[in-house]
Parts: sequence; structure tokens; C-alpha cells
Amino acid sequence: MSLRLQLTAILLCVFSLSAFAQTGTIKGKITTSDGQPAGYISIGLKDKNQNTVSDDSGVFSFGKVKPGNYTIKVSAVGINAQEKTVSVKTGETVTVNFSLTENNEALKEVTIAGKKNKYKVSLPSASLRLNEPLLEAPQNIQTVSEQLIKDQQIISMSDGLVRNVSGAARSEHWGDLYTNIKMRGSQVQAMRNGFNFVNSYWGPLTEDMSFVDHIEFVKGPAGFMLSNGDPSGLYNVVTKKPTGINKGEVSVTVGSYDLYRTAVDFDHKITNDGKFLFRLNAAAQTKGSFRPYEKNDRYTFAPSLSYQLTRKTKITAEYALQNAKMTEVGSYYVFSPNGYITLPRDFTLTQPGVPDTRINDHSAFVNVQHNFSDTWKATAQVAYSKYLQTGYSSWPSAVNTDNTVIRNVGIWDAESSMKLAQFFVNGQMKTGGIVHRILAGFDGGKKAYIADWGQSHDLDLPSAPFDVNNPNYGFPGNGYPNFDRSQPLKVRGAANNIDQKYLSAYLQDELAFFENKLRLTLAGRYTYINQSAYGGKPETAKKVTPRVGLSYSVDKNTSVYAVYDQSFVPQTGVLRNGEENLPLTGTNYEVGIKKDWLDGKWNTTLSVYRIVKQNELGLDPTNKLITDPNDPTKQIRENFSAVIGEKRAQGIEFDLRGEITSGLKLIANYAYTDGKITEVAPGVEGMFVGQVVPGFSKHTSNAWLSYTLQSGALKGTGINAGFTHLAGRAMGTFSGTNEERNLPNYFKVDGGLFWENKSLRINANVFNVLDKYLFTGAYYTGYWNAPNYDLGVYSWQAEAPRNYRLSVAYKF
Repeated sequence: MSLRLQLTAILLCVFSLSAFAQTGTIKGKITTSDGQPAGYISIGLKDKNQNTVSDDSGVFSFGKVKPGNYTIKVSAVGINAQEKTVSVKTGETVTVNFSLTENNEALKEVTIAGKKNKYKVSLPSASLRLNEPLLEAPQNIQTVSEQLIKDQQIISMSDGLVRNVSGAARSEHWGDLYTNIKMRGSQVQAMRNGFNFVNSYWGPLTEDMSFVDHIEFVKGPAGFMLSNGDPSGLYNVVTKKPTGINKGEVSVTVGSYDLYRTAVDFDHKITNDGKFLFRLNAAAQTKGSFRPYEKNDRYTFAPSLSYQLTRKTKITAEYALQNAKMTEVGSYYVFSPNGYITLPRDFTLTQPGVPDTRINDHSAFVNVQHNFSDTWKATAQVAYSKYLQTGYSSWPSAVNTDNTVIRNVGIWDAESSMKLAQFFVNGQMKTGGIVHRILAGFDGGKKAYIADWGQSHDLDLPSAPFDVNNPNYGFPGNGYPNFDRSQPLKVRGAANNIDQKYLSAYLQDELAFFENKLRLTLAGRYTYINQSAYGGKPETAKKVTPRVGLSYSVDKNTSVYAVYDQSFVPQTGVLRNGEENLPLTGTNYEVGIKKDWLDGKWNTTLSVYRIVKQNELGLDPTNKLITDPNDPTKQIRENFSAVIGEKRAQGIEFDLRGEITSGLKLIANYAYTDGKITEVAPGVEGMFVGQVVPGFSKHTSNAWLSYTLQSGALKGTGINAGFTHLAGRAMGTFSGTNEERNLPNYFKVDGGLFWENKSLRINANVFNVLDKYLFTGAYYTGYWNAPNYDLGVYSWQAEAPRNYRLSVAYKF
């Protein structure tokens, strides 16, 4: 090295040391009010262009800070911003710590980002309206976190997500069109951001996980959310919103059967003061199938904005477009008179050349929150949904005993619209030694669904049916359908419409005694509904549903609870005696115990419940053949309804979730469910006391274990594995006299490997490791116009053989 270079290097070192010696360091730690580390909190030097974010342990630091006085500001969505002034001297390190105080908004709107990167979530979302930690709520609520969704490589709502919740199982479904989840004996309601997004039995469209933050499963009736729904419960999809942290992620996923997927999550502050925030979530995928001629291509675009109008008022707006191009609806189904899985796993009745089904699903939300004080807050939000479908469905018109089928394709054009609004107030007040948590609000909505499924076409001829033993997928014997779409949908689907208008008011007071150790919930909801279906006359129902809950904190980590709650479902039908058609009523009785372990790192919930349904309508067994008033030469059967009796679902549920030890995360659950008829009304035939009511799996067990190395050269490397076991499945059919018609037990094993650091994650999973022939299905009788009309037919949908997924995600 020349003398000039040596001198230059020496001078640079001197100047560098001199510059370093003339600066200081600021460091510290951020914790929550309960002493837990608060990760991913934004910290900035006020009026300076220096910002950082706390790590998973809540630690932050600023290096090379020039001597002087500085104001440090800590901020995040849902916490009270804090500022502290420090003096930095040359060569010194100044330590300053912050203990966050979450305002009421934090307890309902969003958990701190660092907490969400775990399997256990301690706080409900804002859309659940509850003003308390989940540990104190007198309800069994289980949350599937964003981190868990990523670890299991779940890409849509129907993609195995229910394994993470006790007692939840998916029954027969129209592919990835919608998610039909059964829990506590019947189908649960589908919610999004606190709104009931069910507008027909065939919806809503399964949410792509690219814009989903987490999903909350509420067990049993939930009067604080809605009362006009099935008493088995609901799931609430909470979408991603701006967080105020500048961050982003790009991920690429490839998998078996031509799965190619890219997703983007971009979260950014538009203004430096954090008042105006933006987030964009988007995804595009192509996806094939283990069945030939089947695909499901989708793309999603979901931007959202948040603006802090004033110190106390914030507005958030979000939009989501989901576009799907898939094989005709129903392609998952296969049929045979000979029993379940009597055909190869990859067998299909789908005819290549049938046009794709196309869906455009638009949804928009606007939310305004105003904090009157630290203890009182008002929320107003509206939602709009427009679902447009142009497509086809497949269902056989005949299934014959000689293993031949007449395949049929029907038109399925549909349009759904929903206009929804909510206003509610959360507050806290004190009378004497009693603290009151108040929740009061209104809900209203207008829903309309219309569909054209009045045109159908047999692909095969009676003289040349489709032979399932020797399938021929060439040009169909009866040609392809050519449906008439010359008339607008509102004309074609005039007889296939569903309309609903509703308005409800809710008031709840949770009284806290003995410094919040004992909590008594007293609440009620009044709901008015006017609805019509399939050209029938409008039906009106109105009802007050009460709610009583009791929760007691044995200690700061343990609570026991009991709850009594009701819900109702309006019914369509005409009683022979002309009496008023009462809504179906569901009543839930439940007790449980919740416990946090190891300073809240993991928790358990054990609940026992009993749901009783009354006033359910069915066809009157005394209906007779009468003269058709429109054609005196023909006879038709009367169509009166009758109250059939009482049904009961009961069971036990256990959930465990969280981080057991450092690096070891576990989800485990078990549920015992039993649904039976407990009372039969006089004159009702074909039913008996003790008869099983399908809609559940008697024993449901799940587990998912993930371990990450915490140190060493392989730090960040991990392994995960899980299983699902269903026994005593009575999902769509149950026959106590013919076991062949019942579904066999189900057992699935998944597992994988991953590696991650602060900016990169590589994740690979194997699904159905044991390569079992897994399926769900039902037994049908008396449906087809086959030569033997009452022929029993087995229908099932197979799951994929052993398959793989590999994801690479880059964070910036």
C-alpha cells in the first residue's frame, strides 16, 4: 500500500472515531400495560427524520445521535401516543422506556402488531364490539391468527382453516365457491368485519387470504353481533387495514396440480405524521386439480385508506375485488349407487368444453370512529356488496343401477347485492362501586339475491348414457348447452329471488363487581325482519332475544363463565290452521373455563353447551292430493307446513393455542358433538325421539405443532406437523339402520419445513402425507327421474392425494 493510501486510511479512521465520539445513543424497551413486550411499535425523534420500529422483544435503539435535547414519540394504531424528552451527551447511552396504555379502541380494533405474529390472540377485533379481553368475555371465542394462516399455507377460507377450531368441520360444498362450515350441529353464519355477509345458501364467495388479517369463531348465539341467525354460531373474517408501520411483503407460492400464486402486501404512511395511511393487498393465482378438466383461477385487489380527521376521529375505507374463473360449479361431485369411493379418486363427471363460470365479487366498507373520551367511543360503518356470476352448474339428471349416468349442465347466472349499516357506542361508567361496560347500537340492512337456474341441458342421451366404468370425454352425445341469455337476469330469474330487510337495536350492560373480579352481563336485542323467497309472499318476523352472562376471574389468568343466549331464524310456510308462522328459535345454555398460561403465552378454553331449537317447520304429513286449481285435469299435493317438534345439540369443546415454550407453538382442540330430535309434534311422520340430526362430526380432534430453532447456525429453521381426525361423521346424512350410508372416519396428516429471518421466509408443506382417499359426502333418495325414482345414490367429493406447496416471502 502506498504512503498516500496509508495516510488516507488513517485519516478516515481518525475522523470516523472522532465523529463516533461526538455522538451518543438512545435505546429502550416498550412494553404493554400488563408488562408484555410490544413489538413493531413506531418510534421517532420528533421534528427529526429518524424513525425506527421495536423488535419482537420490544427493544429499540437510535445510534450516532448528535448531542442535544430530543423528544421521543411512540405511536401505533390503537394506543395512546406518548412523548418523552431526553438529553444526549457525547459518548453516552441514554435509556428511556415506555409502558403503553391502550385506549378502548385498542381493546376492540387491533392488537399490537407484535402480538399478532403468534398463535394466541388475546383481544377481539373492533367488529366484535366487545369492550374487554377475550379472557373476560362470557363466550367461547377462538381466533385463527395471521401467523397461523401463513404457517399452514392457507390461501382461501375453504382451504383447511377449520382445523384450528374445536368442533368445526366442512360439509359438502360447491368447490371453492363458498365455505359451508358446520359447528355445534348446524351451519354457522358467515360475517365480514362484523356484518352478516350471507345473502343466500350459496355464499359469500370464499375469501382469498391475501386481504384477511384473522378470523374469529364465535361459538353459540352471539346477541352482541346478531340474533337473526342459526344458534350454532358464526365466523367473522377481519380484513387487513393500514397499521401506520411502513412495511411490505411479496410472496410466491408454487404447488402440485399447477398451483402458481403471487401475493403482495404493501403498508405505508402517506404523511409523515401518520394521519394518512394506505395499504394494498393483492394476489393472482392459477390453480389446477388432481381431477382432469378442472381449474380455479383467481385474482384479488384490495386497497384500503385510513385518515385521522382529528385527534379523536378516524375514518377507514376499504374495497376488495375478487375475480374467479373456474370450472362449472359442481365439478367436485361424483355419484354412484354402489357406495362411497367406489370410483377412482381422480374420477370426474365434468365434460371438457363446457364454458367456465366467471365471478366478480365487489365489497366496500367505510368505518368512522370517534372517541368522546378515554372511556366512550362511537362507531358508524356501512358496507356494500355486489356479487355477479355468469356460469354453469352440473348435477346428473339420472343415476342408473348399471353405473351409467345422464350428466346435466344447468345455467347459473346470479346477482347479489347488500346494503348494510351499523352504529354502536361503547362506554364505561361507574355507579357506586359498580363499573358498567355499556354497548348500545343499531343494525340495518337490505339484501337481494336473484338467480337464473331455470335452463338445463342433458349432455348425454338416454340411448347413450355416460358409462362411469368406461368414461368417454369426447364430444357429448347430446351436444353442448346453448342457453338463452337474451333477457336480462331480473326477467329470467323472477321466480328465483330472495329479498330481506331487517332492523335491530341492541343494548348490553356488563356490570363489574369487586374490582372487576365478577362480571354480570344483561342484554337484549330487538330484531324486525321482512323477507320473501322464490316468489312466495313476504314473511315478517319480530322478536326480542335476551342474553345473560356471568364471568368470574379466579385470578388474573383464570376465569369461569356461564351464558344464556337466544337467536331466531324466520321461516317460510303456511300452517293448515291459519295460525301465525313463528320463527325458529334457538336457545344456548353454556358454561366454561378459560386460562392463560406462562404469562399469557398460551391459553386453554373448555366449554360445555346445550342448544335447543323449537318451532322448526317441515311439510305437513297430512297433506293430500287435491285438484290443481290451474289445471282441473291434474292433481297436486297440498303444500301446508307443520311444526315438527324440538331438536337438541349438545357437547364439550376444548381448545389450546399459543407458544408453549420458546419457539414451540401449538394448536390443539377436541370436541364431542351430539345432535338429536328430543320431541316430535303429534301427526309428524318419519321422525322419532332420539333420531340423529345430521350436521356434525361426533368426535373432532385436531393438532398443529410448530418448532423454530432459537439460536445457532440454523437459527430460524423450523418444522411443523398436524393432523385432523373426525369420527362419527353425520355431516349430510346419518342412518342408524344402515351403516353403509354413514361416512367413515377421517384422518389426515400434514407437515413441513421452514426457514426465516427478519426479511425472508421459505416454507414448504406436504398435505395428506399418508396419501389417504379422503372425502365428504351424503346419501340421497327420491331425487332423480331415473327409471327407479326412489333409487338411493351415494354422492361424495374427494380431496387431493398427497400434494405439496412451496412459498417464498420477502419482507421489506
